[in-house]
Amino acid sequence: MKHTLFAFAGALATLAVTSAHAEQSIVIGHALSPTSHYGLGADAFIAKLEELSGGEFTGTQAPAGQLGGERDMIEGLQIGSLDVVITSTGPLGNFVPQVYALDLPFLFRDYDHARKVLDGEIGQELLDEISKNNHVALAWSENGFRHVTNSQRAVRTPEDLAGLKLRTMENKVHMAAFEGMGAAPTPMAFPELFSALQQGVVDGQENPVTVITASKFWEVQKYVSLTGHVYSPAAVLASPVLLDGLTEEQRGWFAEAAKASAAATRAEVNRLEEAGVALLRENGMEVITDIDKAPFAALAEEASYSVYTDQYGGEMIERIKAVE
Repeated sequence: MKHTLFAFAGALATLAVTSAHAEQSIVIGHALSPTSHYGLGADAFIAKLEELSGGEFTGTQAPAGQLGGERDMIEGLQIGSLDVVITSTGPLGNFVPQVYALDLPFLFRDYDHARKVLDGEIGQELLDEISKNNHVALAWSENGFRHVTNSQRAVRTPEDLAGLKLRTMENKVHMAAFEGMGAAPTPMAFPELFSALQQGVVDGQENPVTVITASKFWEVQKYVSLTGHVYSPAAVLASPVLLDGLTEEQRGWFAEAAKASAAATRAEVNRLEEAGVALLRENGMEVITDIDKAPFAALAEEASYSVYTDQYGGEMIERIKAVE
């Protein structure tokens, strides 16, 4: 089925062109709804690309995991069956392990710190590393700080996590962190998550407010604890199969479109940090804010940092912490 979807996407993606001046339609895949922060980012990408190219390039979204989970879509870029993907970094570490540094729990102090890291020298180094692995990394985008939701009980301490089956991304760092904090992490592709929560396959999950609201998890979850345990970036990636066939000017259009996408996504993350929590309450979720993060951080760091440092050492972590 996955190969059928990719074949369909590839057909859409290659409706284009033998001439540099003919109109070419690209497909942007992502895992969330078309009205989510990813959807707004995809719209901004398409609008900027159409503007800069004078209509030479147009685009459409393939939202809500229509073309598979994020790992599937990242693989699709490598073979050219997708043109552009907006993805969390969760599954990206399976392809580029250096990116796991960004997924370490309680590493980033706040949004200002995270954005300075990603917009600076460290962020560019990691984009370059991704681009060495059969992807074209265009820009860092954003999901936000991740929080825990569940259907069983309010989570205020690590003890409250004990035994909870929590869906995590397919990410070794996240899984180790939640094991350390006492939960039972269950990796699962995002398109499977809502039904898994609905059917009780898992008790809860962890995601930023942006994703919790876009997915209407209040329909299947009662409690949200604002743990802010991991800052979750996103990446705007393109297929080398597409970009290698473009001129330098055309590749520049894609780079500028990615910057516009990231700016639109970050603006929506900013908006939802306040409005989203109110929306969760309006829809019946109990929002737990009185959380001492220190015990969570101590357990998560002890359990998960070695996943990264055993292979790459601690230099990158210290460089990230040092950014002011």
